[in-house]
Amino acid sequence: MPAPLTPEDVRLAVRAVVVHTAEEWPTGPLCRNDGASYPCRLHRWGRRVLETHGLNERQIEALIRHGNPFVHVPFPFTATGPSRPQAARAVPQGVRPTAAGRPVTPPVTAPRWPRAS
Repeated sequence: MPAPLTPEDVRLAVRAVVVHTAEEWPTGPLCRNDGASYPCRLHRWGRRVLETHGLNERQIEALIRHGNPFVHVPFPFTATGPSRPQAARAVPQGVRPTAAGRPVTPPVTAPRWPRAS
């Protein structure tokens, strides 16, 4: 029985698939990081972990095209959004929500000091 995935496993898998991508050479595709034939061992491991985590092929390819090895993949991952319902947060006084529902705080203005005459 395989061990359950942890957030650390998913984070490292994202780094593995992004850093160990294919690079074309006259002899064929090689791993950009270690020069092994593509897909190298770490790239294959990263794909397996991300597939086990619930990402499909299209989502994994999008991560690779994005090119950021530190991009955040939610844990636990669901294709339709967060896995747990988010509790409604109270909006503090003086903060208005935007069209997207996120609060926007009013700009802070500097105090006006009386001028010495």
